[in-house]
Amino acid sequence: MSEIAFQVEIAADRKTVYEALNTHDGLTGWWTNGVDRKDEILLFDFPMVPEPFQLRRDEATESRVAWTSIGAFPPHWSDTTITWELSDSPELDGGTRMLFHHRGWQDGDPGLPPAAYTWGQLMTRLKEYAETGVPQPLFTL
Repeated sequence: MSEIAFQVEIAADRKTVYEALNTHDGLTGWWTNGVDRKDEILLFDFPMVPEPFQLRRDEATESRVAWTSIGAFPPHWSDTTITWELSDSPELDGGTRMLFHHRGWQDGDPGLPPAAYTWGQLMTRLKEYAETGVPQPLFTL
């Protein structure tokens, strides 16, 4: 199985990064302004995409946020897991080190390279949102 991974140092405390990953305002601040929630199922709408991505929130603490893709769309995301591990940054006083993983991709999946590119852009947006509080979602409806 293949995975996408990033390590990002963020000049914001863990609570701020956690809220960016776990609240409606946080998620719409860096990913897409099309976010909805039904219990622990997060629904993400994107322009030109026929149905929302469905992600089940499996864990949400100030040190770890974990989701599992449960929807049929996009098909190459099915049963993949997305995690963010949050800890104190040794490089930024009062900052957060974020380790991101999107695991469970089939080896050789042609959707992996474009997803990795998009996640890289999203990690930059997440970092900027957590540091400034200024919403700039990558996708807008």
